[in-house]
Amino acid sequence: MGNLMFYSYPSCTSCRKAKKWLNANSIDFNERHLFRETPTHKELVQLLSLTTEGLDEILATRSQTFKKLGKDINDLPLSAVIELIVQEPKLLRRPLITDGKKLVVVGYNPDAMKGFAGKKTSLKKSS
Repeated sequence: MGNLMFYSYPSCTSCRKAKKWLNANSIDFNERHLFRETPTHKELVQLLSLTTEGLDEILATRSQTFKKLGKDINDLPLSAVIELIVQEPKLLRRPLITDGKKLVVVGYNPDAMKGFAGKKTSLKKSS
């Protein structure tokens, strides 16, 4: 499956559960703190290209941050929405897990994560 990239926020319950599941199943991954190492505009475009549902798949539309925007993102050009995410990474659902070819898991989903079992990659955690 290649190296898994685990975009997370340590205070996020779903992120902690997903990380615990990955570790308990001996799945190696590269971890990236979404708020300390916010994805760039280019990285977000790449991440979006890996989705099947586009923005709907990665935006945290039920979050307080999203609700406080007071904007209808459907009225904004994609580049403006991506810029909002760069400025406010809390707009992203968490965790996001990708193998670089597709967005494999959004949120904590142990059923979807079962596909990782038995796949070994290198463990690198960024801080």
